[in-house]
Parts: sequence; C-alpha cells; structure tokens
Amino acid sequence: MKDFAKLEKTLGVKFKTKDSLKQALVHRSYLNEHGDFPLDHNERLEFLGDAVLEIVVTEFLYFKFPEKPEGDLTNLRASLVNAKMLSRVAADLDIDDNLYLSRGESKDKESKARQYILADAVEAIIGAIYLDQGIRQTKKFIKEKILCHLDEVIEQQLYLDPKSKFQEKSQEIYGLTPHYLVMSEVGPDHAKTFKIAAYIGDELISQGEGTSKQEAQVEAAIAALKEKKW
Repeated sequence: MKDFAKLEKTLGVKFKTKDSLKQALVHRSYLNEHGDFPLDHNERLEFLGDAVLEIVVTEFLYFKFPEKPEGDLTNLRASLVNAKMLSRVAADLDIDDNLYLSRGESKDKESKARQYILADAVEAIIGAIYLDQGIRQTKKFIKEKILCHLDEVIEQQLYLDPKSKFQEKSQEIYGLTPHYLVMSEVGPDHAKTFKIAAYIGDELISQGEGTSKQEAQVEAAIAALKEKKW
C-alpha cells in the first residue's frame, strides 16, 4: 500500500496537486498492465526534472567554487547527478516502495535496470516539485537531498573521471591505451541498456552496463580499476 502522505513528509514537500507526485512514480511498464490507469507515465516529468536538476546543481557549483575551471565543475556535477547517486537518494527517500511498476519490474529489485528506474523517478519528482511549487522549493529540495552529498564526493574523490584514470594507469604500467567493445544492446530506443567490455590489448578486464555507451564505458572503467586494484 502506497503512503503518499508519508512520502511527502520524507520529501519535505506538501503537493498542491497530489497527482503530480503520483505521476512522477509511474513507470511505463505499469501502464502496459493497467491500461485504464488515469495518469500517464513519468517520462515527461523526468525530462523536465533532469533539466532543472542540472541547472540548479550547475549554478550552485559555479558560485561555490569560483576558482575551479569548467572541466572540474563538470566532473563534480556529473558525480552528483548520475544514476548511481540518484538511486542512493531514492533509497534514502524510500521511493522504491511507492513506485508503480509492472509485476516483472516489481520483482527485479537488485538489477542495474532498477537503479535507473529509481534515478529517473528522482528526476521526475524534481520535475513535479518544480511544476507544483516553483523553483524556490525545488532548489531547497535539491540542496537538502542531493547537494548534501557534495562533501562526500570531494572527500572520496568521486568526481575523478574513471576512464581517464584507467587510461593513465594502463599506459603507465602496460604502455597500452585501453579500448572498449559493445557486448550487447537491448531494449527499445527510448530505454536501451548497453553492456560494454574494457580491454587492455587482448585482455578482457571488466564489463559495465549503462543507458548510454558512455555510461557503460564509465562503469566498465570503474570495475577495471577495482579489478586491477588501481
């Protein structure tokens, strides 16, 4: 049983239009099994929320770090708005229990796909807050629930680009530049999942998955750094 009053309390937002929050939690798969559901899926809200999240985080970092160049700011922003971080935020907010998912998706709790569904739901909720409450409340939510992780990102150097680090270490130790190969590409055009392998020469080091080739390469590089203990 979904408890939207409890979720609103966790989010710190009391919605004027409750259906805005509800729609933010509707995955496309749910509508395939519930054609009479009165609301659409959350992809348009996700599209809006993604843009709002990016501009709010960008503005915050721009003024907080006036001395940092564009490249460093980009890496910091990416570490705060990627799927891994947003799925953590979703877990903190107990969003999973309130999602509208198909029976198959509901059972698939530990997969990479669930991480992306949760991250997308966070972006959709941001879009819903923006429409329902305006930019001031949206900034407050992003600051309290997402930007609060900035110190951790800096302390643990989560902003460092894993592909660059993997390449530097590979060149230093092996004299070779890593390369990446697409192993599989599944799903419809609007929701593809890529599996990509990272190689040093002919040696398969690791694999990664993502909703874009770039994201899958980054995940493969992260796995390679762990595998090589670099």
